[in-house]
Amino acid sequence: MCGISAVTGSEDIVAILYESILNLEYRGYDSCGLGVVGNGNVTVRKNTGGVEEVNRKEHLTKLKGKTGIAHTRWATHGKVSRENAHPHNSADGQFSIVHNGIINNYEDLRDELMAQGVVFKSETDTEVMAHLLEKTFQETGDIEQAFIQSVKRLEGSFAFCMVSARSQQTIYCVRQGSPLVLGLGTKSNFVASDVNAFLQHTRKALVLEDGEYATVTPDSVTVRKTADGSLVSRKPIRIEWDAETSRKGGYAHYMLKEIFEQPQTIRNALAATQEGVERIASQIRERRDTYMMGVGTTHYVAQAGQYFFSSLAGKYLPVVSSDEFVDLAVVGPQDMVMAISQSGETYDTRRGIAHAKDQGARTASIVNVMGSSLSMSTDEVIMQGSGPEICVVSTKAALAQMVILLRLALETGLQEGTLAAEQYDESYSHLKALPDTVTAVLNERSGFVRNLADKTVGYRNWLMLGRGIYYPMALEAALKLKEITYLHVEGMAAGFLKHGTLALVDEEMMSFFLVPTPEEKELNQHTISAIEEVKARKGPVIGIAFENDKRALKLLDHAIELPPTPPLVAPLLELVVAQLFSYFSALKLGRSIDKPRNLAKSVTVG
Repeated sequence: MCGISAVTGSEDIVAILYESILNLEYRGYDSCGLGVVGNGNVTVRKNTGGVEEVNRKEHLTKLKGKTGIAHTRWATHGKVSRENAHPHNSADGQFSIVHNGIINNYEDLRDELMAQGVVFKSETDTEVMAHLLEKTFQETGDIEQAFIQSVKRLEGSFAFCMVSARSQQTIYCVRQGSPLVLGLGTKSNFVASDVNAFLQHTRKALVLEDGEYATVTPDSVTVRKTADGSLVSRKPIRIEWDAETSRKGGYAHYMLKEIFEQPQTIRNALAATQEGVERIASQIRERRDTYMMGVGTTHYVAQAGQYFFSSLAGKYLPVVSSDEFVDLAVVGPQDMVMAISQSGETYDTRRGIAHAKDQGARTASIVNVMGSSLSMSTDEVIMQGSGPEICVVSTKAALAQMVILLRLALETGLQEGTLAAEQYDESYSHLKALPDTVTAVLNERSGFVRNLADKTVGYRNWLMLGRGIYYPMALEAALKLKEITYLHVEGMAAGFLKHGTLALVDEEMMSFFLVPTPEEKELNQHTISAIEEVKARKGPVIGIAFENDKRALKLLDHAIELPPTPPLVAPLLELVVAQLFSYFSALKLGRSIDKPRNLAKSVTVG
């Protein structure tokens, strides 16, 4: 949703603080600001726009100080404006706050403070905390107590960082339902919503859990329980990502870099813990039902997994979008709920897991971020090992999750007896060969994909179509195209086309088909029939198909041809090509590819 960063050190930290929000800009980029302690107050500079744009307007890097906070915003409460940008100061300028999440009771607190004469400068829920701090400090005379007593009055899901001119080298921070991690350096310490904020300076981190707060100075970090102030002792973790991994590395955009990183992403997913795969597969066999849950891209990942389990393990696993899970799923102690999340912090997914645990269900998760809420709260977890994904739209993280679900389905089939050992070994060999195939296709076909994107980008309305396992791939491909091009794109099962949507087909509607391999005879035939339905109504058709599929290639107006590929992994290869097509389409349109409008990387609010 938003990016929080704070740094305190023995020397000037402004350059580091500025660099940290550049690294977090993918979490929110409609406004940003810095607050730096010095000269008896907290100097705040902020404005609308991206980090570099705001620096040009406000000269953020000209500030000086040894302790400060910073924020990149994705608007929730209040429009995008300078007044609503973070940080927010108390009226006396002694306290400055940055915040991620939502304060549910902010209107009541705002009314209470206004009755006491407080004048608000913004429309945000965050500003309530700044004024509440000032009032509470007037009563207690103690900064830490004022911070905690103010936090205890808040209802909702949030993370806060606060600095004060009254304690010039201390950061106060708290987590309640929104991610916050401490970076442990040598001459400085860090607080951030994401480790990417401080990876250039330390890979030693301490993850705050819900209901904990910390006081951070240049040479110490103290963590306590918010409820009673009791000390928390926890070993730091080492972040295996490095700073170079999260940089563009010569690519024009992070999205392109991350698409080209997918061969290694697949290898990392194949190297993820086999013991965890075997344990979760065993649970799937033993449980009455195993629900899979995700939202947005991860919902489509789960839907792909549904086909894997059905075809390989003879198991039907219900898939429910995280935002509807609490209202729809009927779970109990005999069931398991498996959450899929890149950040491990997605609000709706965490809410679904909490509900499942309340009902006594077993829980599991596939996540990319070590120390995230889901990784710590589920009974079983598989770390997918994708490395940092900076582009707001997900490519390599989603592919890694599909590979892990494919591994889980293969293992469940092996344990269940629906797959013989020889079939399992053959399937696994196809998976292990996939990285080289992806590499070859990216290197050899990218130019053709770009040319096709350039030719077709003038169409404003699109259908993205597939059948069987290619249906969730089409849904995810449609999401990628709409996210970064802002075109109208509808993902659909190809068999659904003739049940209403054919009414939309004409010369202005582009249909994009993901065509199964010729070896998938019935699936391939059904898809070709749908192509013919569109062609009969003068609709233009492009698609991804395989070199040995002469019939499909003859029908398509334009085709991206792929080398013959085993049916098990062919859908994954087609998805990679569809990602690349989306990228080049957005490039042609001049869109903001890594940071598409109105979107943020990790949605931690409901």
